[in-house]
Amino acid sequence: MEDGYNEARALRITEIMTDFQALQRRIAEYAPDPSPEEYFEEGYEVLRQCRAEAQAVLIVPYPMEPSKSQSASGDSETRQLQRIILDASARRFQSKKIYLRAVAAVRWSNTRTTILQSGEPLQQQAVLLQQANTNLHAVCTGFTLSCGRSVTDAVSLSSKELAAITDTGIYYDFRQADAQAGYWLHDDPPLASILNWIRSQAA
Repeated sequence: MEDGYNEARALRITEIMTDFQALQRRIAEYAPDPSPEEYFEEGYEVLRQCRAEAQAVLIVPYPMEPSKSQSASGDSETRQLQRIILDASARRFQSKKIYLRAVAAVRWSNTRTTILQSGEPLQQQAVLLQQANTNLHAVCTGFTLSCGRSVTDAVSLSSKELAAITDTGIYYDFRQADAQAGYWLHDDPPLASILNWIRSQAA
């Protein structure tokens, strides 16, 4: 039997998908345009990979629930809406992770330009460029890099930002923002369900 909350569930889907679409647009805006000599530098490869991954998340089809389950009881619409909330939450979560990596790669590009134009001795530039590469590599394994004002600060890592790009950090950032916005979160899936859904779709 329908519990009276399906309109709230449908609205929640719209809210999550609005976030998802905004993240997709931001990722699409990061179009790398390196010189031929820099084309295979790690940061530009990361940007190209992020755009490809975002596109893959966008086009993956929604896995419909088997018809025999849908007809098992009168609350099939509720279950279907709950599944869509889970799927939308997973897409939003994946897109945020991709977006954070893309931001890190853009910062890497800006840092690289700053270093090369800084007038520092070549040996010092080499050290700073290596640090920027190390920080970018870190973001691909679960971290992010900070954006300071000086050349040295621009390649330093922030512990607060490092925590923000973990699965738990991303999940609770969304949770906090959604709660502050006053959204109905009763059927929002826990992190474990989101990760299991993503794994099941990749299998």
